[in-house]
Amino acid sequence: QVLLVESGGGSVESGGSLRLSCVGSDYSLDGACTGWFRQAPGKQREGVAALDSDGSTTYADFVQGRFTVSQDRAKNTVYLQMNNLRPEDTATYYCALCAVIGDRIARADFGDWGQGTQVTVTS
Repeated sequence: QVLLVESGGGSVESGGSLRLSCVGSDYSLDGACTGWFRQAPGKQREGVAALDSDGSTTYADFVQGRFTVSQDRAKNTVYLQMNNLRPEDTATYYCALCAVIGDRIARADFGDWGQGTQVTVTS
């Protein structure tokens, strides 16, 4: 199982920003499709953003230009910069290897999800 470790979550007010990090502790993210997913209480997990192996990016409709996914190859880290956060963005955020199918971001590997990082946005 590929181990990716998320960090960077926190509590911010509506309109605030956070940058999440996803580190491949035992797996190179260079050339991989790395996706961000989130799960709010009582809701299904959903794809948020993906950085594909060719460098292209895909975002869920609800992102609406507020989030940016990027990579630092030297640090084997993929980031999710989140700006203009809204209360509805409150969720636990996870990263995982991904596959982009049309406009849908899906997880590409199997096994347990990581611990994730909690994002809480207050109004």
